[in-house]
Amino acid sequence: MTEIGDLSATVAIVTGAARGQGAEFARVMCERGASVLLTDLREDEGEASAAALGDRAAFVPHDVADPRAWTTVVAAAEERFGRLTALVNNAGINRPATLPETDDENWSLHLAINQSGPFYGMRAAAPAIERAGGGAIVNICSGSALHGSHRFFAYSATKWALRGMSRAAAVELAPRGIRVNAILPGLVETPMVSEVGFQADAATLAKIPLGRLATPADVARAVAFLVSSESAYLTGAELVVDGGMFA
Repeated sequence: MTEIGDLSATVAIVTGAARGQGAEFARVMCERGASVLLTDLREDEGEASAAALGDRAAFVPHDVADPRAWTTVVAAAEERFGRLTALVNNAGINRPATLPETDDENWSLHLAINQSGPFYGMRAAAPAIERAGGGAIVNICSGSALHGSHRFFAYSATKWALRGMSRAAAVELAPRGIRVNAILPGLVETPMVSEVGFQADAATLAKIPLGRLATPADVARAVAFLVSSESAYLTGAELVVDGGMFA
């Protein structure tokens, strides 16, 4: 009998894994026995993050907005680890702008990375996961997909879309033995959150019932749960990891 939290049978791709949440997702999964292929455009940081995790991790440079690159990445996971059982679509961007400020470039960039990236990933990974006997896909959405967010017009639009994509994929892929769930983090202590101006000041913390920002480990434990057999009857679900911010 496997122990609770054991991921020794899991082989996962984690996108946006050079730093922040993605790197922590990979670390927690490897710590629990998984093999993980980290991908990112930040090659130096990605190589370092994978090297720190030992033989159960590897890194591949990857532009999630390029559908051809996904074919290469899935093949790399199967070649290195023998199979693929999980995909964590974590890569994303947020370039804050109001609706009137959102130009064509800003809009297209958000769609390419935050929406098309997960689509290409699910499309490419599903046959490999099915070949492995089934598994799980986890899409990292956002608390901004629960309400309107000032200056996050394009970001919110793509994260709302990813919620819908996750549910549709859950219904379509279930007969193939693939579960699809979404995680909606609140404010997490990552470079991306600080880059868009959120700080752990008194005004911000007053909006969070648990009184603190999430750590990447808080979200990583949710990811580990959703790729594990402990969540075998969960698909099409949305796990909000926000300290009660949107309760």
